[in-house]
Amino acid sequence: MILLNEQAYFHLQEMIMSNQLSYHKIYSETKLASELGISRTPFRDAIHRLASEGYIDIIPSKGFRLHELTRRDVHETFQIRSALECYCTLQITKAHKSPKAAALFEELGFTVSQLKKVLETTQSITDFCEYDFMFHTKIIDYIENEQFTSIFANFMYRMRRLAESSLAHEGRMNDTYYEHLAIYEAMKKGDIENIYNITLKHMENPAEINLSDL
Repeated sequence: MILLNEQAYFHLQEMIMSNQLSYHKIYSETKLASELGISRTPFRDAIHRLASEGYIDIIPSKGFRLHELTRRDVHETFQIRSALECYCTLQITKAHKSPKAAALFEELGFTVSQLKKVLETTQSITDFCEYDFMFHTKIIDYIENEQFTSIFANFMYRMRRLAESSLAHEGRMNDTYYEHLAIYEAMKKGDIENIYNITLKHMENPAEINLSDL
């Protein structure tokens, strides 16, 4: 059975992700908790979790509102991603001949093929993002470091919002596909010399786009 605070968290998360809440509007915890039929204590737990993950900002004694990304958010998000993913892709590249890495490459090969399929057909940003983050999550999970996984999950909302924004720019979806392909191929062939910079480039390119949008 899903706990009440988990139920409130997932409900509010879905409302945010499906654009049911508006920016600049302050929402009452009491009103939303009442609408959900959940007491304020578990609802408040959900609110604080969403705030820690960058979905919302808590307004003391008033409620909360959606968080608007700032230049600092962009810098911090891509710094975290670069630190985690450059390390992970390097470790995977070093172990590229291992059975564990081989299994990962099979999974990543599938996600890359799906990225290409979306690019060549619907060009759906939503669908492209699903395979995009499937690719990156598998790279993080390969290391089996619970702290890495937790940090990456906490930044997922911000990463998705930034990705959706950058992918809306002409040509960015095409570039993103080839950057994923370059990371995949470099890891698979054990290109230790270049994998760090290839991964870092994939982090830096959209960051520049996101900063120019602000």
